[in-house]
Amino acid sequence: MCLMAKIIKYSLYFLWRLQNSKRYKKLGTRSFIDRPLKINGSRNIIIGNHVFIGYKTWLASMPNTVTSNPILQIGDGTSIGHFNHIYATKKIIIGNNVLTADKVYISDNIHGFDNVTLPIKNQPIQQKNDVYIGDGSWLGENVCVIGAKIGRNCVIGANSVVTRNIPDYCVAVGAPAKIIKRYNYDIKQWKITNPDGLFINI
Repeated sequence: MCLMAKIIKYSLYFLWRLQNSKRYKKLGTRSFIDRPLKINGSRNIIIGNHVFIGYKTWLASMPNTVTSNPILQIGDGTSIGHFNHIYATKKIIIGNNVLTADKVYISDNIHGFDNVTLPIKNQPIQQKNDVYIGDGSWLGENVCVIGAKIGRNCVIGANSVVTRNIPDYCVAVGAPAKIIKRYNYDIKQWKITNPDGLFINI
């Protein structure tokens, strides 16, 4: 990158930070959001240091259920792909150095559908469990995480739907997502498991 291009790049970044630094509950150093689709409840959003959030992502931390103080927190070094949709009504915590691909959906709530006499869009939002995504994990393209915890250094395969907790150091795929591999510390290798994460001897 030539000197002039670097000057332009860092000037634009400086202007962006000047406009946005007080908008969020916290906006860490060297963090940047590339032309977001929407930001709702920015005062309830914490963004760590060296975070990149891709083009047309929608971030929200809004009290649309019984919770009055929702929080959305994104840890240091995390990279969020393009067109992600992350919506907290209570608590979503994304750890450090997490990587998400494009078009990932993360939520701690769902649309209610109990009353069959009403359109679903007219029914109240239902609160699900808090969402935690552990340090170093990777979520593939089109992954959905709804009211579940994902451990450290996990891999969630493309198009998977995570609705139950995934322990540390697992590979999970499918809809609903099921564990297919887990790191075995005794032999220092990734090994095939059953859906409960128990190793299968082959």
